[in-house]
Amino acid sequence: MAERTYGRPAAPTSSTVHGADWDSEDLSGHDHSQVLFVDLDMTEAFGHGAVFSDCTFRGARFNASAHSDAAFTNCTFVRCSFFDSSFTGCKMVGSMFDGCTYDLMKVDGGDWSFAGLPGADLRGTTFTDVRMREADLTGARLEGATFRRVDLSGSWLRAAELSRCDLRGSDLSSLDPLTVTLNGAVIDLQQAVLLATALGLDVRTD
Repeated sequence: MAERTYGRPAAPTSSTVHGADWDSEDLSGHDHSQVLFVDLDMTEAFGHGAVFSDCTFRGARFNASAHSDAAFTNCTFVRCSFFDSSFTGCKMVGSMFDGCTYDLMKVDGGDWSFAGLPGADLRGTTFTDVRMREADLTGARLEGATFRRVDLSGSWLRAAELSRCDLRGSDLSSLDPLTVTLNGAVIDLQQAVLLATALGLDVRTD
């Protein structure tokens, strides 16, 4: 399993749920803490305000599920599928993702600070207006992804593949352009000045 940011161990679990079928279920009002979910089927599940804290999901299927104002804090996701899932205003603070797939996943708003996504294949995903302070995106693949107005301050981006990624409006203050791939990335003028300065260029207006 990939290491969590700052070497923090995964939260211990106190109970286990095997093979639960939550297909198309309304998750509103769900509240789970320190639960290990194995092979959970959450396909097309939906809901508002569900809470999962210190939980571990192994082989869970979040395909086409829609979550709003939910909290998955300090959780661990191992070999989970997020195909066409959406997270609106959700909290993923401190959560770790390992060996997951994210095709067409959409994230709008919310807080993913300190989340661990090292090496994640995020091609084709969409993140807008998301707080991702000090998130671990080391070696992540974001070719063609959309990361607009994302707060990436303090995030770990070394060896990230950002070719053709739409980064407009995002905080790139922690990005070292010499350690990432930026071919064809879409940025705004303010970001262009920031990156040029980071490369040691003398930017002048006249």
